[in-house]
Amino acid sequence: MKQLLKKYFETSLIKKITVALIAGIAVGLIFGENASALAPFGDLLMRLLQFIIIPLILFTLIVGVNQTTIEGLGRMGGKVFLYYVVTSAIAIIVGTTVASLFNPGTGLTLDGSESFDSPDSPGLTEVILNIVPENIAVAFTEMNLLGIIFTAIVFGVAISYLRSSPSNRDIGDKLYRGAEALNEMTITVMKGILQYIPFGIFAIIAGIVGTQGVSTLLSLGNFILVLYVALAVQLVLYIGLLLAAKTKLGSFFREARTPMLTAFVTQSSTGTVPITLNAAKKLGIRQSLYGFSIPLGSTINMDGAAIRVAVSAVFAANVIGEPLGFVAILQIVLIGTLATIGTAGVPGAGIIMIATVFTQLGLPMEAVALLAAVDVLIGMGATALNVTGDLVGTKVIDKTEKNKTEAEA
Repeated sequence: MKQLLKKYFETSLIKKITVALIAGIAVGLIFGENASALAPFGDLLMRLLQFIIIPLILFTLIVGVNQTTIEGLGRMGGKVFLYYVVTSAIAIIVGTTVASLFNPGTGLTLDGSESFDSPDSPGLTEVILNIVPENIAVAFTEMNLLGIIFTAIVFGVAISYLRSSPSNRDIGDKLYRGAEALNEMTITVMKGILQYIPFGIFAIIAGIVGTQGVSTLLSLGNFILVLYVALAVQLVLYIGLLLAAKTKLGSFFREARTPMLTAFVTQSSTGTVPITLNAAKKLGIRQSLYGFSIPLGSTINMDGAAIRVAVSAVFAANVIGEPLGFVAILQIVLIGTLATIGTAGVPGAGIIMIATVFTQLGLPMEAVALLAAVDVLIGMGATALNVTGDLVGTKVIDKTEKNKTEAEA
């Protein structure tokens, strides 16, 4: 038993996850819906990841803020936000273009039995106000990542100010060392959670394959194929950005593949944050950058979801026999880009974005009910791309910061 455990711990995480994926697919196909009995093991993984998110973001960011200047933090923040807005717009253009070439939904009809209740979409003003929590404890209990990021930055800046003040330097240094110690403790806990990830992924993928089955995949296979082609095109654009930033693709994807696969299986950008932060650290990205860019990206940067919106809009238009015109496509780009920010941190954000765009374009909400049948299969690819986009942007921006530092030197 000891030798078996030793062998398990010595095996690389990506190999263990790959074996878990293959085994999960096999169990799902063999046992069908009975594979859902493994659900508690998958739920445990999600609970463990949610459990570690708050301390990981809080202490990582507090320590990171104290490793840079306020000016540097503001500069990086501006780059991160610009990157997220631009890539979201590009993702919608990519999704619309690819979908327009393949025309998914052509020949399908709505029989009138489909129904879908559109959830309310929060306004952009509400999202911005939620960045400042009314109560710190509530921000933590409600997993308000934007509020947690704001809290960490505020207290990180306060500690930085104390450390630079002659009369309070000793207090500031003690607080900083305490935050560093808590950060290391959190990372140690995270290392333990990483060892359980293969078991959780095995359970989740077995449940998904068992309940979805092959019939669901075939029913809307054309739509799914077009979506994944668009996701692949966006990934190629990411690779172009990495090459432009003179990043070695091998070393990048060696670390990025674990959060990508985890996001694919769990369908949760937020839940994958701890693993993405761990990958960013291994990539040598400065802590002051990835400490806020990764959590922020998990809430407002949804390139995969943006592609999903664009392909869904073209699909719905083809179903009712009214292909989208140039003006409608421009509306998708504008509304979809704003919607990716306006639905930040909201459960079912993908559905809300689709509903928002459909309402503005006058597309039938019944089409969303059709897409709900393959929601899991769609969400897996979209979430994986969301996380990839966050990590690519963080790496590219880190490169620009390093180049600026070298130029100044």
